[in-house]
Amino acid sequence: MRVKNSLLNIGAGLANQIIITLLSFVSRTVFINTLGIEYLGINGLFTNILSMLTIAEAGLGASIMYSLYKPVAENDYHKISVLMKFYRNTYMVIALIILVLGLSIMPFLDFFIKDSKVDNIHLIYFIFLLNTAAPYFYIHKNSFLNVCQKGYIVTGIYSVSSILSVLIKIAILHYTQNYILYLIIESFITIGNSFILVIVVNRMYPYLRNKIKEKLDKETRQDITKNVKAIVIQNIGNYLVFGTDNIIISSFVSVTAVGLYSNYNMLIEICRTFTYQVFNNIYHSVGNLVAIESVEKVYSVYKTYSLVNFWLYSLFTILLLILLEDFITLWIGSRFLMEEGVLWILMIIFYERGMRNSITTVKTTSGIFHEDRFAPLCQAVINLIVSILLVQQMGIIGVFIGTLVSVLAVPFWTTPYLVYKKVFHQPIFHYFLKYTFFITIGIGTYLLTNFICTFIPSLNLLNLIIKFLVCLIVPNVVYICIFHKTDEYRYLYGIFKNIKEKLVGGMKLKKIIRNAG
Repeated sequence: MRVKNSLLNIGAGLANQIIITLLSFVSRTVFINTLGIEYLGINGLFTNILSMLTIAEAGLGASIMYSLYKPVAENDYHKISVLMKFYRNTYMVIALIILVLGLSIMPFLDFFIKDSKVDNIHLIYFIFLLNTAAPYFYIHKNSFLNVCQKGYIVTGIYSVSSILSVLIKIAILHYTQNYILYLIIESFITIGNSFILVIVVNRMYPYLRNKIKEKLDKETRQDITKNVKAIVIQNIGNYLVFGTDNIIISSFVSVTAVGLYSNYNMLIEICRTFTYQVFNNIYHSVGNLVAIESVEKVYSVYKTYSLVNFWLYSLFTILLLILLEDFITLWIGSRFLMEEGVLWILMIIFYERGMRNSITTVKTTSGIFHEDRFAPLCQAVINLIVSILLVQQMGIIGVFIGTLVSVLAVPFWTTPYLVYKKVFHQPIFHYFLKYTFFITIGIGTYLLTNFICTFIPSLNLLNLIIKFLVCLIVPNVVYICIFHKTDEYRYLYGIFKNIKEKLVGGMKLKKIIRNAG
């Protein structure tokens, strides 16, 4: 059932992502052509600033989801209802805190913005703030579906609303060039999504509507509070590492530079989101697994998860290294390219961060929050110091070098150390040996793929498609040749073979029914 739910969630997520990705390119093109690169920079900057205010929520969400895995697996409806009541009430408080803190930042916006001619900055920021705070009044219902491995329902609702939202916003940009109206439409869609999800969850799980007078027991409350404190500290550090790049670039370089980076970041995030559709849905299955299965079973699934992790992230890294700048040149022009070397640094960060997915999932679903709570703060200090020093000497590339240095200095080794020590009870040497094996294969595959792509002539749409196919086919063929005899590959192949048989069987059944009719 875990595998079935994961596959349903992954399939729904990938289908949604393909549609949204196609629409996002149209939307981004219209956005740049109607409003310009500076508005794009403001978009990225305000997203970064407001993400700082959601740090507390992330701590609460992760901790309560961890608390829900066991009662959901055991169908303990009373415990679920008590936890969800606590979850809802706490989120309402957090939403109000986000609004108050967001309003307190408003007078200081000019401090973060260098060389900008965008009008109505404060009104734009206020609408961004409302869009950030509104979902938190209802997000507990969304999270519960994910814990129950019913994330495909959330994905379906968001797919329809996202398509509607993007189409309306494209029309607004094309016909009115009104950025304020563009943001307001997003507000209505966001609030509408929340109401629909509440209705759906209440119908699927009617016991959640029962009025619960009982408060959360002291032990569970203490565990959640302890974990939230640890996760909030971690998230502050993570924000200072990954959430401040646009702020530093805007403050020390320009808002226009933020706009240039946002195009690179959009393409990178599209690839990250595709992998997220796979790993986020596996995440909740691993959480269920950790709650009821043995260490040996968890380790076996982790090894399979690691292979999928490497396969997807190395594939996208190769794809982006070879195609990203060619794509931008063909899409909106070479004037939107960044300085040489930036792409390589971004790709190393992308790959390293992605390769930690499997080990971080085991860490989080095992409830390891407290032990490394200060690690992200150490990482953040390194990041800010190195980034601010280097941005003044090297420009925008210095910001990303600072991020890379901080990542390698702290989480690259602390996360696997804790998991191998506390969950798997194995020496950390095993992790890094496998990591080295993966990265060696990845580098060799990149060199082979890039060598083949050098024979494809000058840039045009057809040649870009050919390069894309080469980047898609060569790594997959290499990986199948290398991994086909491993237990992890055989397990994955068995799953896909089973899916294929069910699909073929379903098609044959439909054909028989149609012929009989």
